[in-house]
Amino acid sequence: MTPDTTLHLTDYLFYFFALLAVFSGGVVVFSRNIVHSAFALMFTLFAVAGLYVLLNADFLAVTQILVYVGGILVLILFGVMLTNKIVDVQIKAGSIHVLPASIITAVIAGTLCGVFTLTDWFVVPGADASAVKTTAPHIGEALITNYVLPFEVASVVLLVAMLGAAMIARRERKK
Repeated sequence: MTPDTTLHLTDYLFYFFALLAVFSGGVVVFSRNIVHSAFALMFTLFAVAGLYVLLNADFLAVTQILVYVGGILVLILFGVMLTNKIVDVQIKAGSIHVLPASIITAVIAGTLCGVFTLTDWFVVPGADASAVKTTAPHIGEALITNYVLPFEVASVVLLVAMLGAAMIARRERKK
């Protein structure tokens, strides 16, 4: 019996999201315009969320979109827009140590390619992705039953940290 070597829709989606993440990640690293880098970062984060969806990690995918795209990326864009007019700050966008970085990158990429090709990956025969249960209900049930005390302690600690940051930010400076 020969293994099924045909590509399915999920395979094409994986390759699309992987190529999008790698390409837009390259734009983030090599672009000299910070706004272009920020928008490329958005595409990278969406591609990673798409990979999470393909892994049936719906909670991670939604968290990726809400926290990183919805919060951090918007914060970066607002920071860029609000500090765009600063003239006296010298910002250097050039790259230094390109040769050592290229050598280290090539060594790491070669090692990863070697590991990927030489590893005997365990594949469950006949595994169906739709049979895997979603993670969000299980995480919610665990937070309400087994981990309710640590969850509440963490929320109180975060609340105290937020109040402390607000008090520090609003403290009047003595002249």
